[in-house]
Amino acid sequence: MSDNHDNVAVEEETEVHFEPVIKLEAVEVKTHEEDEDAIFKMRAKLFRFFKETNEWKERGTGDVRLLQHKETKRIRLLMRRDKTLKVCANHNVSADMALTPNVGSDRSWVWNVAADYSEDPAEPMTLAIRLANAENAELFKTAFEDAQKSNADLKAKAASTEDKEEKKEEKEESA
Repeated sequence: MSDNHDNVAVEEETEVHFEPVIKLEAVEVKTHEEDEDAIFKMRAKLFRFFKETNEWKERGTGDVRLLQHKETKRIRLLMRRDKTLKVCANHNVSADMALTPNVGSDRSWVWNVAADYSEDPAEPMTLAIRLANAENAELFKTAFEDAQKSNADLKAKAASTEDKEEKKEEKEESA
């Protein structure tokens, strides 16, 4: 009996190198978050309420952030899904939004948004956010309410500036 192992040729490793047909260049992706500072960031799960079916549907899990624009100082809420980084919530924080506790949970909040820009076109929706624990939920509520106050103050300041300019123009016209 002869051994087959002796007759088997040892395969040589070959290194094959292919040049790409098309050269791809790096593209700079602009998220429009470059002009903003994160004043709050926390991991959470976001839900949206659908009135037609009367149920909550999950929008995504990821970091919810409150971003303040460096120039205008306006604050918006932005949340991107983990891994895909798709936007699941994007809206300005306004004073008319009321954070209410979700029924039966001390770690989630519900609020209505007049226009959320995560969908195209922007549409009003009811959102709920669930955080890891009650302490994080309180931190979110405090940061959200501080953002509401800051944006309301900016709006009032802008309105008073416009009133002063209008009065100045009226005086100039009457003179």
